[in-house]
Amino acid sequence: MKCTQYFLSTCQRADRACIETAWIEFVIQHPAQELIQQDGRIRRWASISEANGKYLRVVLLPDGETVHNAFFDRGFA
Repeated sequence: MKCTQYFLSTCQRADRACIETAWIEFVIQHPAQELIQQDGRIRRWASISEANGKYLRVVLLPDGETVHNAFFDRGFA
């Protein structure tokens, strides 16, 4: 999985350390929703059953494969 230096530093945070790589890959491959930001980055969401159905948001660079951010999105409905 390709990722940015920013992602590598933020995934060390306590609130994000529980996010599994397999979950990120699942969101990338099977998004429930996708939104392209004005800067070209791509937001994808999917429900993670192993995390009690919480929605994981994965932000990709415009290339569609480099992970820039990943976190559980409490505001996604």
